[in-house]
Amino acid sequence: MTAVADQKKRRLLLASDRSDQSSELADILQSVGEVESISTSEIPETPSRQVSGIVVDINLRSSESVQRVRAKLRGEAYRSMPRLFVLADALHHASMQAWALGATDTISRPLDAAAILQRVRSAFPDSASYDATDRGRALNRGVEAAHAVIVKIFERLPTGEPLTFDDIVQAEGKIIKAIKHTSLREWLTTVGCHHVESYRHCLFVTGFAVAFAQSLDMREDDQRRLVRAALLHDVGKAFIPVAILDKPGALSEEEIKEIRQHPRRGYEALAAQGGFPVEMLDVVLHHHEFLDGTGYPNGLSGNQISDIVRLTTIADIYAALVEKRAYRLPFTHARAFALMEAMTGKLDQQLLQAFRPVAFSAC
Repeated sequence: MTAVADQKKRRLLLASDRSDQSSELADILQSVGEVESISTSEIPETPSRQVSGIVVDINLRSSESVQRVRAKLRGEAYRSMPRLFVLADALHHASMQAWALGATDTISRPLDAAAILQRVRSAFPDSASYDATDRGRALNRGVEAAHAVIVKIFERLPTGEPLTFDDIVQAEGKIIKAIKHTSLREWLTTVGCHHVESYRHCLFVTGFAVAFAQSLDMREDDQRRLVRAALLHDVGKAFIPVAILDKPGALSEEEIKEIRQHPRRGYEALAAQGGFPVEMLDVVLHHHEFLDGTGYPNGLSGNQISDIVRLTTIADIYAALVEKRAYRLPFTHARAFALMEAMTGKLDQQLLQAFRPVAFSAC
């Protein structure tokens, strides 16, 4: 895609409190869109619906700037809009402060033009005509498509009604479009209202997995692969008694043994039915494996665990931590991510750090 074509498709707000109005950054952004540079005091209460997203370049050590931006961005009008914050450095506390202000992604100085453009192309909608009505419609269609698959998994599959690969393929495009053109936060808010915990978890994992793929600027084919894996990863729970899945208290040793059978039962059901790609079966069987060999059911380790399984496992664990459960309140996003960072040797830490912007964009 040419720079001219990009410019016709994106309108970006660049809010800055720097004396040069972030001219270097503006020059970079102009190659992917039309840039309107404003001071942080000029951030509108309600941006034009043609605005694709806002880039915020402020001094996070200035309480005045922070308060000004917080007051502007906490409004409903910015809740679903991509918000890219520029950090003066890559220090952890600076990025955490940006997430607290509502960042959906961050970049750091010194500015890397190629990296910035990749982030913008990946995260910011590429059509100025994609208005709020279209966004809501895309979100609803995506959630409905995902929900239809989950219903087939948990209600029909146990009765012997087959789940086909085509069922997944028909849903994946709508799900990808929903998260691309709205936001992960909107997806989680919508599916988080589901009263069935197992359904809600699968929908959460799907949202996190798709947002992760898009943040990594994966090709659409690879995004589709990850959607399929996430939707199906817990298919084996369809064969676990509901009394165990929905138990409000701690599981007994026998119940833990039972629930740990779900990866193998899901794998065997889909393998016997046929028609599912090997990598999808790999995720279904191995999404509870850890790099140090302590996972189940096969105790795989290191290079025995594929990349798509590693990605799905991160989304699966994070979703479980930030969800409300019958026996506990949800962990905060910061606490959940810290717990996963502490899983030294078990998770792919490089992938986990790449997941950080996705995790905190859901705050």
